[in-house]
Amino acid sequence: MSQTALYHFLTAVPEAAAIWSALLVLALGLLAVLVARPDRDGAADLEPDPVDAEALRRADLARYADEVAVAAAGAARTARRRRERWLAAQDEAERAWAAFDEAESAARRLAGATALPAPRTPNTPSEYAARERWLHHAAMAAHWRGDLTARQLADVLAHRNGWDPRRHPAEQEVVLARTVRDGRRAGWEAAAERERLAWRDAELAADAARTLAAEAYVAATASRPVPAPRATSVTPVPVPATARGARWRPARVG
Repeated sequence: MSQTALYHFLTAVPEAAAIWSALLVLALGLLAVLVARPDRDGAADLEPDPVDAEALRRADLARYADEVAVAAAGAARTARRRRERWLAAQDEAERAWAAFDEAESAARRLAGATALPAPRTPNTPSEYAARERWLHHAAMAAHWRGDLTARQLADVLAHRNGWDPRRHPAEQEVVLARTVRDGRRAGWEAAAERERLAWRDAELAADAARTLAAEAYVAATASRPVPAPRATSVTPVPVPATARGARWRPARVG
């Protein structure tokens, strides 16, 4: 009986060892598969998807196109405002030139009148007082018209910087006309300078608006998806019935 049990034990041990070895190999194989699979999945995740990359590129282009379009619209508004300022400065310069030309003509006309001898008047206190009143009245009127500044009016009333109330009104009128002409000339020169600067600003704004508009157009075109080329089908040309079965013949020489 003991020999029979020993025989069964000795024959069962190799079978159990073989089974455990097979199970061990299978377990190691599964473990290797589980360990290696995340690496493969991670490597697959790291590889960029061509479709997603193209979509991201299109999204970036669309966002850039929107930003450039907003900038182009703002530049266009700035260009319009600066053009309006230039047109206003141009009108102001033209009005200043017309005022100066009028004052220049009046000064020349009065200068020609001084060639005639001045009327003789008695040199009495009342005459000098009348001349002073005339000068003050003429200076005040010129100031209210905008032809004399407040400082120039103060000089007239204080009888300084060449203003002499004892002169004849004809002479005082010439001096006043020349002063008005010089003031209008300075005003025209200042207006012309402002018009030149406004024109320069308008040109710079227009150039910037044109550049941004062109860039916005290019960006908008680049952000649009490229349509897939359509397959062109070749339509077979029907063969005339008269040509079917015809044989080739050489051209007849006349």
